[in-house]
Amino acid sequence: MKKLQVQGVHHITLIGANRQTSIDFWEGVLGMPFIFEQPNLDVAEQNHLYFDPGDGRLITVFTNEKWEPDNTRTPEVIGNVHHLAFNVSSATFNLVATRLDEAGITHSGEKDRGFMRSIYFRDPLGLLIELATYKFEPL
Repeated sequence: MKKLQVQGVHHITLIGANRQTSIDFWEGVLGMPFIFEQPNLDVAEQNHLYFDPGDGRLITVFTNEKWEPDNTRTPEVIGNVHHLAFNVSSATFNLVATRLDEAGITHSGEKDRGFMRSIYFRDPLGLLIELATYKFEPL
């Protein structure tokens, strides 16, 4: 088979819970503007929410008002997503732990990764989220 050449990530779609849980986390905690909503065109009982992470791509979430949040840790098994990592400025990174503490969100504290600093926490549905900042500009 010949290679299919991708040009980057277009969007990532997650299974959410109810609409407000997704808006509260993705826009309210992570500051990603909620930009669009439409029905899930494949499953009529679901909505499809679109959030802007700031890099020209999208994070989208399927929601259903009957779905309640379950923060059970996302299973770490073959085929599952381990975590999503988002880039933040050094200035923002310096505020992350305090802001998460103020919001009552448990986190790892700062982790030194050599070339970058990271902090980890879970979304309301158990997905591991990483916020990272480079210590220097990578080549």
